[in-house]
Amino acid sequence: MSLSATPTRMPAPIPTPESIITLLIEQDILDTEDPIGAESDLFTLGLDSLALMQLLLHLENRFEVTIPTSNLISSHFSTPTRLADWLRSLHSATDD
Repeated sequence: MSLSATPTRMPAPIPTPESIITLLIEQDILDTEDPIGAESDLFTLGLDSLALMQLLLHLENRFEVTIPTSNLISSHFSTPTRLADWLRSLHSATDD
């Protein structure tokens, strides 16, 4: 008798301001030595168009969400808190 294990898929991590900050630091997305806090202005810290594209790819991979290009509004990316809130809303929209 052969037992084959079916891989269990882990749920996607929940976006939090802290997890956004960790991703920004781990992936070296912002070219800054300044501390990044939950309410830090990401554009002031160096989030430009190239960094934004890198961030989008990492966000989609890390949080298993598809970010529609029609929904790319700069206010969503203004702070780690706003970004985490927006990503959670995308998750809940796909769960409905």
